[in-house]
Amino acid sequence: MTDPGGSQQPDFNKPNDYGSGATPPPSGGYPPPAGGQPGYGGQPGYGGQPPAGGSTEDKTWILVAHFGAAGVAFISGGWLGWVPPLIAFLVQGNKSPNVRQQSLGALNFQINWSALTVIIYVLSICLGIVTGFGFLLYILVFATWLVAWIFSLIAGIKANNGEPYEYPMTFVKLVN
Repeated sequence: MTDPGGSQQPDFNKPNDYGSGATPPPSGGYPPPAGGQPGYGGQPGYGGQPPAGGSTEDKTWILVAHFGAAGVAFISGGWLGWVPPLIAFLVQGNKSPNVRQQSLGALNFQINWSALTVIIYVLSICLGIVTGFGFLLYILVFATWLVAWIFSLIAGIKANNGEPYEYPMTFVKLVN
């Protein structure tokens, strides 16, 4: 066959004939070069060891407990931040002691600060109805929301780095 430029094209329809002096490639392919590729030590962060404190799945659930609490606390105004740690605890708490410890810490912290937020919110409404100065307590509602959000973010960052985190200002441990 020839193409319009006049050069010769191989005929792919006819079977290969290795009997004409050509040797077939070795079976199983060629062996890898000795010593590997120089200058390539592998990508950091890919494969390798699981994160400190357990498997990748454990790390995911720990991050759900901390970052989920931060996100939900931020969106809900501070009073629903306990939901993601509870979900992480119920789903993975019996399977992994690391997830259990971290999700319980987040759950106790969020329950404390959610309750405090709701109590101050109710007091501000009652004080507003009675005296007209209830809006002053909204500063405390904002402060409790901020505490729940910021400490959960710190815990999530620490967990992402493989470090355990103990929440400060957990006044009452309701769940063990």
